[in-house]
Amino acid sequence: MKLIKQSLSMLCLLALTTTAFAQTHEVLMKNRGAGGPMVYEPDYLAIQPGDTVKFIRKHKSHNAASIAELSPAGYPGFVGKIDEEIEVKYDKPGFYGIKCTPHYAQGMVMLIKVGDATLPDSYRTFKAPGIADKRFQDIYTRIEKQ
Repeated sequence: MKLIKQSLSMLCLLALTTTAFAQTHEVLMKNRGAGGPMVYEPDYLAIQPGDTVKFIRKHKSHNAASIAELSPAGYPGFVGKIDEEIEVKYDKPGFYGIKCTPHYAQGMVMLIKVGDATLPDSYRTFKAPGIADKRFQDIYTRIEKQ
């Protein structure tokens, strides 16, 4: 009985410790930034499972929404409301594409890497609309150089 109590105590402590190390990363939604007009800053994040990303509105008319074609299989996705700051927790390793719905073709996109993941080949062949495709290709190139 004592061994069971000790084991349960250790499991609870481990669960609390894992949660304590989870981080919240901030992403700014901007009309203009270092990368030009209509950007997320940063446009690429590498985080750990259990971390949260907080999308912060710096200018009006932006949102954050997942891109189904650039998400792991089975991911339910999310769509934030226009002008809404939203927090999204990422538990499953993989790559997650994010867009601003009204400014997608203008290139307002970003990529989030969660955990130890390899960029799927299908991401490279996916064609995002307008300037978004070039911005994603630039992000992929930066990832490959790391």
